[in-house]
Amino acid sequence: MTTATAASPYQSYVYAYPHKTAYRRLPDRPALGHLWAAEPKNALSLYLHIPFCEVRCGFCNLFTRIGAPDDLTGAYLDALERQATAVREALGDTGDVRFATAAFGGGTPTFLTAAELTRLCDIAEDRMGADLRAVPLSVEASPATATADRLTVLAERGTTRLSLGVQSFVDSEARAAVRPQRRADVEAALARVREARIPVLNIDLIYGIDGQTEETWLRSLDAALAWHPEELYLYPLYVRPLTGLGRRAAADPDPAWDAQRLRLYRTGRDHLLAHGYTQQSMRMFRRADAPPQGADDYACQTDGMIGLGCGARSYTSGLHYSFDYAVDMHEIRGIIDDYVSRPAGDFGYAEIGRRIDADEARRRHLLQSLLQAEGLRHDDYRSRFGAAPADHFGPELGRFADRGWLTDDGTVLRLTPEGLAHSDAIGPVLFSPAVRAAMAGYERK
Repeated sequence: MTTATAASPYQSYVYAYPHKTAYRRLPDRPALGHLWAAEPKNALSLYLHIPFCEVRCGFCNLFTRIGAPDDLTGAYLDALERQATAVREALGDTGDVRFATAAFGGGTPTFLTAAELTRLCDIAEDRMGADLRAVPLSVEASPATATADRLTVLAERGTTRLSLGVQSFVDSEARAAVRPQRRADVEAALARVREARIPVLNIDLIYGIDGQTEETWLRSLDAALAWHPEELYLYPLYVRPLTGLGRRAAADPDPAWDAQRLRLYRTGRDHLLAHGYTQQSMRMFRRADAPPQGADDYACQTDGMIGLGCGARSYTSGLHYSFDYAVDMHEIRGIIDDYVSRPAGDFGYAEIGRRIDADEARRRHLLQSLLQAEGLRHDDYRSRFGAAPADHFGPELGRFADRGWLTDDGTVLRLTPEGLAHSDAIGPVLFSPAVRAAMAGYERK
């Protein structure tokens, strides 16, 4: 399998815009108190990032390291607490600071022990002021780390959604994706999640794995459906640079793989729709009777997000910022070591990020709306930006419509089923030239 070409439906998964590879060091190193002074703070999102995993899957390019020697998790939580204290002080002591959603991601948050997860929740509540039992709280986990004691802590502290990264119920496919696990262990983990009575279970599955067929894909889907998950995410496999699979990949285009992924996507989509799920985006499917969780994908899409941890992003209306970004294991270790050694005063400033001007704000809103199945409302766009979407993006929207990917009933711009299937080709078309150039100029590390 190989990387996608310019004509591929698999260009890039746009889970946040602009991507971190467009971020650069900020020469003015703005103080967080100044950045947040004029921002609305009555419905913030809180994201805590844990950059540790028990194993790194072959497809993974997330900011995470394998293992945590010498009490590194304890040192990391110490740093997270120092950062939380500094950030909360920067937000101010006024009564209008309120968190409406929260999420723990990674990495694998459940890599932490039950006691460490308790401390993580304490940081979110005592240092940041988030009421975890009163807002939607989403936590990512792996089968190996979804142990009963950890799940008990999460359930008791108000977790409303647990996302389990299964990827495949077929053992040979899990090995091909460099995710060593046995189906029996996955099933046992799912049983523990259900016993914990967390309201929403999400199961992540991947299609396009070496050796995967429609028959084995349906086998994984049916194995997941047996647990009646409230949500399912279906991800196309990507082979990215500096990942385990990326080091093995050839450089030539592979249209046969594109065709396979599209075929498996359609098979999976139709199967879930036939089993009572509604499609929320190219990747996300929700059971029709599932309890609502608030805005979809809020953790990476919403202005007014506070990210804590060395891999987390924060979003104000005018600046997105984070710490340094890397995929290579050696580079990631160095960034984590730098993070845990920082004094409290270092956390009061934004160091790496990207300014968001009016054009980027329009593109961001268009992307985060159009790539959802419900689409983009004309009146919403006009109320935000004082014009119609076509006034700013007419040529691009016209090309999507010409390909049968987009419909417009005068009220809502909405991707067609075929448009949703090509979301990963549509998204990158809407990147600004400046962001595209910055991403191309990023030095991989």
